[in-house]
Amino acid sequence: MAVISKKKIVYPISEGLRNYLIKYGREVDIPIHYKELLRYSGSIALYDSKGNDTLWETVFYDETDRSEIHYKVKKIYALLKADGDMSVMQHLYVDRIDLCIYGNTQPFRVRIVNRINDNFDYFYIKHADASRVYGLELEHLLSPNRISYLVYQDSLIEEHIAGIPGEQFMKQYMPDDLLNPIRLSKEFVKFNERCFVRLLGDMHSSNFVIDVTPDFEEIHYRIRAIDFDQQSYEGKKSIYLPQYFKQNNVLIQLGIAHITPESMVQYQREERALIATRLKSSPKEIEDILSSMESDTISTEENTDSLKNELARHYKNMQFYQCRNMGQILRTSLNLVLQR
Repeated sequence: MAVISKKKIVYPISEGLRNYLIKYGREVDIPIHYKELLRYSGSIALYDSKGNDTLWETVFYDETDRSEIHYKVKKIYALLKADGDMSVMQHLYVDRIDLCIYGNTQPFRVRIVNRINDNFDYFYIKHADASRVYGLELEHLLSPNRISYLVYQDSLIEEHIAGIPGEQFMKQYMPDDLLNPIRLSKEFVKFNERCFVRLLGDMHSSNFVIDVTPDFEEIHYRIRAIDFDQQSYEGKKSIYLPQYFKQNNVLIQLGIAHITPESMVQYQREERALIATRLKSSPKEIEDILSSMESDTISTEENTDSLKNELARHYKNMQFYQCRNMGQILRTSLNLVLQR
């Protein structure tokens, strides 16, 4: 089973990554930064509808600061969703700001509500970690999903990724008669392959959501990562394979019961072919992000040496032994997809 024994190091945004973000419009001046939100005067525990502690805390600000903070936070939402056009935000208000007290970077989650129909949305304000930014950008470029995020100095703004949390889905939705086990198992195989190829680690059930889309005949599933802190950091190959996390055992057992080894190989090849297509469709962005990673420090020397050795044995490919950093390891992994 995959186990992470040490807390991940948080890496600052390097000059190379900063230049990439500016070039592709991800670097935007925002009106309030992460550190300013830490000025809250009090907090209370946040419970879900069933009375369970969510491990988030709703924070409160002094009366003199609250109006200004809420206005600036709403402006960030306008930047994220409407290119900064505040005219379409007049009917929105900030309902709540929550702080995740157990996360590596202790993110803030902002709940925005439409006062006309009570519809709501979330977004996140976090301390910028280079690993997470690389993970978000690679998700945008190499997965079926598009990611909206912004960076300014040491602050990171992320959109909310909608879906049923993996852990909740396994507990509440697996017994459903409408569940299509073959389609869900196929999606888990493809998700497993995506994570392994682009070296996104720590994808246990708390770090992904399942997006369920009913069709006129069947139900479609899309598994989406929501935590990108472990992009190209750990030294164990198993950390990059969701199939090795005990928290995912329900999905793993479902696949064993409903998918043959031949079908699994087919789905893996399908996903690698799709990744190859995405690599070919965005060659400039891929080259720029890989070049930035290769000149950056996003992991330890020990992890780098361990991972390149494990991947060299896994793929039976000597090229991995020549890699000196995580960026080069990722480039070699993606090159294998193109070659095949």
